[in-house]
Amino acid sequence: MSRNVAIVGRPNVGKSRLFNRLAKRRVTIVHDQPGITRDVISFDVADGGYTLLDTGGLGLVGGESTAELTAASEQQVDFAIAAADLILFVVDGIEGLTALDTRIASMLRRSKKTVQVVINKADFGEEKIDFADIYRLGLGEPVQVSAEHGRGEADLRETIISHIGPPVPEDEDTADKTARDPLCVCFIGRPNVGKSSLSNRLLKSDRLIVSATAGTTRDAVELPFQFKARNNKLIDFTLIDTAGIKANTKLASPVEYFSRLRALDSIQKADVIYMVVDALEGITQQDKAIAGEAVKESKPIIVVVNKWDLVLEAFKDDDISTQMYKNERDYREKYEKALFERLFFTPGSPVIFVSAVSAFEIDRMLNSAVKINRLLDMKIPTARLNALIVKLTERMPPPAIGGRRFKIYYATQTGNRPFRFRIFCNREEKLPENYRRYLERGIVNEFGLEGCPMLFRLIGKEKHKDRGKHGPLRKSTKPPAGGAGADDDFGDGFETLED
Repeated sequence: MSRNVAIVGRPNVGKSRLFNRLAKRRVTIVHDQPGITRDVISFDVADGGYTLLDTGGLGLVGGESTAELTAASEQQVDFAIAAADLILFVVDGIEGLTALDTRIASMLRRSKKTVQVVINKADFGEEKIDFADIYRLGLGEPVQVSAEHGRGEADLRETIISHIGPPVPEDEDTADKTARDPLCVCFIGRPNVGKSSLSNRLLKSDRLIVSATAGTTRDAVELPFQFKARNNKLIDFTLIDTAGIKANTKLASPVEYFSRLRALDSIQKADVIYMVVDALEGITQQDKAIAGEAVKESKPIIVVVNKWDLVLEAFKDDDISTQMYKNERDYREKYEKALFERLFFTPGSPVIFVSAVSAFEIDRMLNSAVKINRLLDMKIPTARLNALIVKLTERMPPPAIGGRRFKIYYATQTGNRPFRFRIFCNREEKLPENYRRYLERGIVNEFGLEGCPMLFRLIGKEKHKDRGKHGPLRKSTKPPAGGAGADDDFGDGFETLED
């Protein structure tokens, strides 16, 4: 998905004017805020299928000395090397090359990134351009343009496409997955919370064995069915009913051990996870550990609170256990609050109170899975994402750790299922877990991504000083602070770069 074209160069060579020319509109700086170097401006060029980045504002606030301009220009190059698939190195055709131009060119050559030299202000013919100096940069054949008057614009657009390739057409299978492939859902949870009863209710049959004895289901069972959605369209589902997942320390036999493994394998297969909990028992430590398995696999989670018929019956009979609550609604609200206090690592996950016995809210449970499955293919506009990041960091600045504050320069979506975001920052180790969750919740709320998992790939300046010579990606398996305990084993939502 990521096709980034970055414009770099020393100040006053016409980078922003060229940016506006390629964007076909006047794009202004979104924000200028202390604590974050001036925002990188981005624009999605629809007819080229790429995101254009103007790095001109990085670190430049006016009145800089020569040394400060040099440092700011190097910061632009650092950013472009890390973020871009193609770098447009803009030089001034009238003034000619300067020592700073030569230094930037040297950095770009060492980066091994694709670089296109763009001679701007080429308004008066080639006789005023010193081509010998341009070729000595060692960056190949230049393109001449006039960002102000549009000369050479078509040639530059063609050159960009020749470097990055034509726009990639939308994948029809991905864009309309729910219409082509069955939506695979999986019930997970502790033994005897009603997973098989819910499966039978969905299938409208007794194909699965239901028993009050915990551990009746030993294997993961895959069954197809259809559901008529709100638009009366039939949706194909595949249902996986799993054995109750016990903690490793409580496995009493090899059968229970292999049942647990098959249940965990089913989580990997599923598109959407139904995390089933008991309406009367509340959230246990084992519920947290089970939810952690789904989080570790970056799966969307819908929390299904089953046996709600028993809660309604208890209020109807004025049971002693209900006297501390005003009514059923008050019980529901307090239950949901307690749920998210325990399952804090699933922000925005829908919570649906259901009854397998009475079929209460079963349709809502299925509609929620259809909605999440469609959301997983959403493409988030880069400009909106960065505007949101600015708003979130302005509303609550990141904490300072060790005398340095975490700063975000730019963010872009790089994938789906789960949502993946590449975030360029000063130092990735300076982002605390609680602030990551704050950013995640902000993205969820802004774009309506309730229940959708997301991963942040953080790229700090220290990690890309070697001009793109990065090691492989790894996903951290360190639990968040205050996590679910010894039985939990789930990632923290980060992908980071190793040296």
